[in-house]
This record gives sequence, C-alpha cells and structure tokens, in this order.
Amino acid sequence: MRLVSTSLDPSSTDILSAANQLVLWLCAAGVFVTIAVQTAIYYRAVKRVAPAVEMTEADVTRSFRAGAIAAIGPSLAVVLVAVTLLSVFGTPGVLTRIGLIGSAAFEVGAAGIAAGAQGATLGGDGYTQQTFATVMLCIALAGSGWMLVTLIVTPLLKRGTDRLEARDAAKTGGAMAVIPTAALLGAFGTFGIQQLQHGWAAAIVVLASAAIMIVCLWTAKAAKQNWLREWGLGLSMIGAIAVGVVVSNAGIQ
Repeated sequence: MRLVSTSLDPSSTDILSAANQLVLWLCAAGVFVTIAVQTAIYYRAVKRVAPAVEMTEADVTRSFRAGAIAAIGPSLAVVLVAVTLLSVFGTPGVLTRIGLIGSAAFEVGAAGIAAGAQGATLGGDGYTQQTFATVMLCIALAGSGWMLVTLIVTPLLKRGTDRLEARDAAKTGGAMAVIPTAALLGAFGTFGIQQLQHGWAAAIVVLASAAIMIVCLWTAKAAKQNWLREWGLGLSMIGAIAVGVVVSNAGIQ
C-alpha cells in the first residue's frame, strides 16, 4: 500500500483525491494520538499535585468537568466552520489544521493568501492539486510560528514572573493574582464588543447570553447549587442560540 498515490495530477482540480492520501490520514491520526497522550499526562500531573494545593478528588473532577463544558461553545464554532471547509482542505487537512490550531479565521486567511499568490481562488477557479499542496505547506509553516513563539516566549514569561514575585512577595502577590483575571476579562470583553458591532441581532444575542449567565451564577450562589456554576456557560449558549433563532425569524438585523 502506497502512502502517496502515483496517479496525482498537479493540474487536476480533483482536490479530494489529493486531500485523502493515506499519508495525510496517518499525520492526522498522529496529531490526535499526541493530543490524547498530552491529556493523559496533564491529568496525571494534576492528580499528583492536587494535595499540595489542598484540592480534593472531587475538586479535580469538578474542575475537569467545568473545563469540558466550557470547551463546548468554541468547539461547536470550530466544527461548523470545519464542515464548510471539507471540500477545500479535505478531511485529514481539516482535522489536522482546524482541529489542532482551532483558529478558522487564521487558517482560511493564510490559505487564501497562498492560493492568491498562485493566481487561484481558494476552492474556486484555478484551485488545482498543486495549489492545494502549496496551501497546506504555507498554513503548516504559518502554524509552526505559533508553536515556536510559545516555546520561546513561555519560559521567558515564567522567568520574569518568578523574578517579580521574588522581589517583594507582599507587594507583588496581589498583582500577580489580579493580572490573569484582568487578562481574561479583557480578552472576553473584546470578543463581546466585537459582536456588538455586527448589528442589533448580534447585540441582543450577546446581552441575552450574558443575562442568562448572570442569572445562573446568582442562583448558584443564592440557592447553593454549585452545579449551576459548571453548567452556566452551556445553558447560556443554548439560550443564546434560541434567542438568535427568534431574532432571525423576527427579521431583526
């Protein structure tokens, strides 16, 4: 069995025959095996150090469950985009690129630039097997930049954080506790503001989702129902989808 078919034609527009090569499926499988191994390593590491930070077995389970629920929303968005790109990148390409990087906007943008450089349109006129190969190579090189930056910058940031904490723990301890929270608020606040700029329909959906989340958190605290803290994000997403359908049917834009 050949890893790469010898019947490939660089000028052919039959993209799926090139996109579904065995070697690409093996690469996609390797990526997901790596992710599974990393997940197992992280889980074991968390369970090992949990007693040192006074986390019980129930706390660890609750944390992983909350993380899994929080990942539903972004994952659904990625899946919806991935389905539309199957005819452009092929299943192995989508699983590897969109599933690994997760930024559909970056992948599509980089692919469009690569295709345009060869005088072709992504998924349209002039999109041949040769263009497809060039596109996959370009987005792979572009994605590797993310990983290199992470590998280089993360140790530097950790070193800077350790030095800052070592100078005066009493003064910097509070700041180091606030900085991650502020960063998260800034990131998600930016996402929310970007959606508000898309019109009344998007604004209504964002506000409805925020209101549902606030109600869930308030109810969880008032009624001491901790499960609502974990499921609040999922409920707010479901509510936002329902509101979006109603708003769309009402003709609000």
